[in-house]
Amino acid sequence: MSAPSFSILIVDDDEVFRNRMARALRERGHEVRTAGNADEAMALASQESPEYAVVDLKMPGRSGLHLVAELKALDPGTAVLVLTGYGSISTALEAVRRGATHYVPKPADADEILSAFTRVAGAPGPAPATPETPTLARAEWEHIQRVLADCGGNISEAARRLGLHRKSLQRKLHKYPPAR
Repeated sequence: MSAPSFSILIVDDDEVFRNRMARALRERGHEVRTAGNADEAMALASQESPEYAVVDLKMPGRSGLHLVAELKALDPGTAVLVLTGYGSISTALEAVRRGATHYVPKPADADEILSAFTRVAGAPGPAPATPETPTLARAEWEHIQRVLADCGGNISEAARRLGLHRKSLQRKLHKYPPAR
């Protein structure tokens, strides 16, 4: 018995990631279309609504959160998975509030995405992994990244909002993100 085939729309501004994920999902027998931003995604979804969509949270133009709501308004039956390298509890909750059925942190592979879809569809599949509680260092790093993004990359303004000295913030930014 073969696994069911899905129509999947992948929306990510990272062309290399988008193409690799599309290839991996096609190799597993799925029909895959790709888009680099929300406008391209809505044009494709308007032509033929996908059963599933994988949407990156941070993209130029409209964010993935806006796209989730637009895809759900177009077709409430589309299951939307939000994929992001800047995961946080608040963005996960907002994504679900807007209609996402799942939220997966990057890096994720095709099997993790298909497993999430399988759990959403209620079909038998691997047991869901227990979500890891982020470390305090990881939560701090994510908060710094959000504030820096809100400041448009302006380190001086981000340091002011965080109550840090600019050089202290620069040192924190030069470190690799802490392990989850």
